[in-house]
Amino acid sequence: MWKKISLGAVALILVAGVVGYAKRMDILLYVVANRDLPETGPNRPVTWEKGPEKTESLPVNKPNIVFILLDDVGINDLSGFGEGITPTPNIARLAAKGAIFTNAYAGHANCAPSRAAILTGRDASSTGYDVTPTPDGMGRMIAMIGNYDSMGRPEYIYDKAADAANPTFDARGLPGSEITLAEILRDTGYHTMHIGKWHLGRAEGMWPKDQGFDEDLMMASGLFLPVDDPNVVNAKLPFSSLDKFLWARVQYSVMQGGGDWFAPKGYLTDYFTEHAVRAIEANAGRPFFLYLAHWGAHTPLQATKEDYEAVGDIQPHRKRVYAGMMHSLDRSVGRIMDKLEAEGIADNTIVVLSSDNGAADYIGVDGVNAPYRGWKNTFFEGGLKIPMSVTWPGKIAPGTKIDAPVTHLDLMPTLVSAGGGALPVDRDIDGHDMTPLWTGSDRLTRPDDAIHWGTSDYRVVQAGGWKLQLNPRFDQGWLFNLNDDPTEQTNLIDEEPEKVAELTALIEAHWAGSQPLAQSVVAGPLAIDKHLADEFVAGDAFVYWPN
Repeated sequence: MWKKISLGAVALILVAGVVGYAKRMDILLYVVANRDLPETGPNRPVTWEKGPEKTESLPVNKPNIVFILLDDVGINDLSGFGEGITPTPNIARLAAKGAIFTNAYAGHANCAPSRAAILTGRDASSTGYDVTPTPDGMGRMIAMIGNYDSMGRPEYIYDKAADAANPTFDARGLPGSEITLAEILRDTGYHTMHIGKWHLGRAEGMWPKDQGFDEDLMMASGLFLPVDDPNVVNAKLPFSSLDKFLWARVQYSVMQGGGDWFAPKGYLTDYFTEHAVRAIEANAGRPFFLYLAHWGAHTPLQATKEDYEAVGDIQPHRKRVYAGMMHSLDRSVGRIMDKLEAEGIADNTIVVLSSDNGAADYIGVDGVNAPYRGWKNTFFEGGLKIPMSVTWPGKIAPGTKIDAPVTHLDLMPTLVSAGGGALPVDRDIDGHDMTPLWTGSDRLTRPDDAIHWGTSDYRVVQAGGWKLQLNPRFDQGWLFNLNDDPTEQTNLIDEEPEKVAELTALIEAHWAGSQPLAQSVVAGPLAIDKHLADEFVAGDAFVYWPN
């Protein structure tokens, strides 16, 4: 009898082991989801400091500045810049009131380094901020999940030693020694406010309040609505390791001034927009800088039922949810424009609209970066080309189109100049004031006519219309003549050795002495011409992205 019991126990253990092995990713994700996280309290009121009452004598040399930054929105996602995944009439109307930049580049090909470039005017070689901080343990989980269900893609490479050597997630931010646009504008007489995504650190000296913002309302986690909210439509992406991690981990939470987490009220994009409108109203009587950094349309993909219905029968389901998120962003822009008009300050307000980088492959949606190749997390044009417009009544004529290459780096010196501030003289500023582009010049004057990007030792330069990408750790390289081949179809790296040598010298000189703030933890293979829902087959072009 005991023998039968023992054999039965062994059988049960074996079965449990087999089931456990088959479900190991689900078990790991459950563990991740149930790690200690700050408790999210109930919604609480948020008020904005009230400025002086409006007068007829607001200083014209200090125009208000509203910077609307979208997240992972590709150049072809928005009507007015491309075909639009769904009509975005408010965004198109805003862009038409000023300048559309047809050749605008992100400061980086993913989240945090691009945001650092926007606020400092300095690229990753100057700040050392070249990889996006991820929550502790996320790099290892992404690699494990990606390799568990690779869909034919090459292996994810996880660097355990680098992960152990890096600072914690909260401490991997933009150093307080950097001087931001908000700091300069505040010191010039502006009231400065941040609403939305930060992603530039959560340690002493790195919070918005430490980096020049008088007030802030910050996204603490990552849900747009609770997963089971009666008004939400979710789209989970089984082919994406990042998506699986996010659904397991993120919560519906915001915070103020680095304080306790609490629940927002309503759909996150609308919640941030409502507070942007209130912030404008409270400060209509004094110069203000409002940095509205939306989380949309980053994953997890969640739309309201109303927005999901509004965009019509778009297939597949994930694309319709994504389109609904774009619809909410367009509504946000419309509400902000209407509020500036209602307060009588639209004619004395600069409005900048952009996205932090190109759209991502992991949403599994075609054409979001068309006609360009590549995605977020690649330095191909699809990862770097972004929608960008600047509206400045009385300074920029409506309907202006600017074809000169510009970059997020150029926004900081431009807005400092517009606000009557002065750039710091104790450090290099890599961006350039764009004012000449709407006052007669057809190009900005840059050293060697060069724009640089880099993450870890994957480094890129564009100069004179030629673009060289070098990824030596993985023996990858591409050279494109964008003057003749703007969509990067023909790699000339073997045919143009002299041009490769010339551009390599520019890369080496630009990065000489650069000290990264953290090391890359995981290198992931990204197909250049396929999104993540498409199966990878032998011969597909891909790039390893270190982060």
